[in-house]
Amino acid sequence: MRKNIFITLLFFVASLYANAQRRRSSLIDSAVSRAAAIFMSDTTRQALSIGIYNHGNLYTYHFGKTIKPDDESLYEIGSITKTMTGTLLANAVVEKKIKLDDDIRKYMDGNYPNLEYQGQPIRISQLLNHSSGLPNNLPPEPVPGKEYTRKQFYEDLHLVKLDTVPGIKLSYSNSAAQLLSYILERVYHKTYDQLLARYITTPLYMENTGIHVSRHLMKGYDKDGNVMPYNTSGAAGAIRSTIPDMLKYIGYEMDEKNPVVALTHAPTWGDIQYYAMGLNWQMAHRAGNERSIFQSGGTRGFSSSLTFYPELHTGIVLLTNEADRTAQDKLSEAAQQIFILLNH
Repeated sequence: MRKNIFITLLFFVASLYANAQRRRSSLIDSAVSRAAAIFMSDTTRQALSIGIYNHGNLYTYHFGKTIKPDDESLYEIGSITKTMTGTLLANAVVEKKIKLDDDIRKYMDGNYPNLEYQGQPIRISQLLNHSSGLPNNLPPEPVPGKEYTRKQFYEDLHLVKLDTVPGIKLSYSNSAAQLLSYILERVYHKTYDQLLARYITTPLYMENTGIHVSRHLMKGYDKDGNVMPYNTSGAAGAIRSTIPDMLKYIGYEMDEKNPVVALTHAPTWGDIQYYAMGLNWQMAHRAGNERSIFQSGGTRGFSSSLTFYPELHTGIVLLTNEADRTAQDKLSEAAQQIFILLNH
């Protein structure tokens, strides 16, 4: 008799859980569809893929006009790449191969007296929080399709002139992230691709993520519908990925018991109550004191946005194969709309 009551109770609880899950899934479907419709209402938008991480449950959605993407569709993720570069740096710190407050010149050949201001050098952490003072790009005006070698990069680095003490002022810099990748390659005696595979894509089973993966690679478009060349900026923004792989990455970022993850989320510039930078992750506290950790990205033909809330075990990633002046902001707005509907 007791056994039958227990079995009945077990089925009842399972039924309640299943119904709650169905309601939750329906709510997520509705929130995503609404946000996607607004984003795709712009006539220039080609395709959109969205991934939701919610307490370990994963949801993927795809929208398209002429060609509908799917879970295998590959997008450039732009500057979200820099957060993975930050993960590689955090691994190097945890393994005691490098320190965040090291003078960057410790890991460079030759003399660079120009990479300090009033006796204050550029520190390693400043290469990923955009306070190094290095220019946005090297060369200042890249020529599409023309190879720019590491030797040329270091030659141009000699010509840089800092105009303020490093660590004070935020000024976006792709060249800083690229320099960091060269430093990491020197520390490990491995290529950036090898480090990416060793510390991120292989252990997380992100089989469709990397700089050179090309299977099911989407075409990228500008605001006028022109097909654009693919990104070649390496550690600054050239990684490609899929929605399922990015959801694995969000799941990895939720585990702050991992010292590497915790280090990438630790502010290296600013005040997290308002706005702070970690190892390229941007972050702020919301009204309920939960943290919002985020990064967007853009290349010549793709835009992306990734936001997660560790205390709420929720994350949202959006990828599109269209780039214009508003695409990244609109993706971030869509992520916020989805989050609000999920947590109202």
